[in-house]
Amino acid sequence: MKIYKNIFIISAGPEKDSGKEKIMGETKRERFVRLAEARTNKILEMMRLLGNCSSRTNYEYTDEDIRKIFSTLEKELKNTKNRFLGLDVKDERFTLK
Repeated sequence: MKIYKNIFIISAGPEKDSGKEKIMGETKRERFVRLAEARTNKILEMMRLLGNCSSRTNYEYTDEDIRKIFSTLEKELKNTKNRFLGLDVKDERFTLK
């Protein structure tokens, strides 16, 4: 159990940003800010890690691989934005194969 500003967190499992833990007394806005900040920072860190794959010294990739990666990221960013706008989107998995 964690305490945030004298508010208790009820968690059934390991501590992680699963979106399932609830903070008693937390408003919808506070919950949104807490989760959106954590998840956005995770995405930014993963993008930085993906950038590490750009080293031609350590990895071999084609221009087509790069196109597929960034096309997929751009499409998913657009889909995520559309969800906030209340539009329907389709989830897909990524593969270079």
